[in-house]
Amino acid sequence: MGIWEAIMMLAFGLSWPMAIWKTIKAKNPAGKSLFFAWLIMFGYVAGIINKFVSYDPRNFWVVWLYGANLAMVAFDTIMVYYYRAVNRKRSACVCENR
Repeated sequence: MGIWEAIMMLAFGLSWPMAIWKTIKAKNPAGKSLFFAWLIMFGYVAGIINKFVSYDPRNFWVVWLYGANLAMVAFDTIMVYYYRAVNRKRSACVCENR
């Protein structure tokens, strides 16, 4: 099961850098769902816990893929919070100056 799980994790892992790049480049997280991001992170944490609970040294290396994906989604989520705050502050300043 480890190799198929790893292929799935690699496929998912290829999409996160693109999502991060889009957030940073646009500086506008419009359309990004924080609920979805937290749900994905919960799933990765559950996958990591599963690997510890059903320890199999042959498949344990997949934990690194879960961790890498979790880190990328967490970083993108942090960027969403950051840019939402920046944009909220920027729009408040624009409204005050009118």
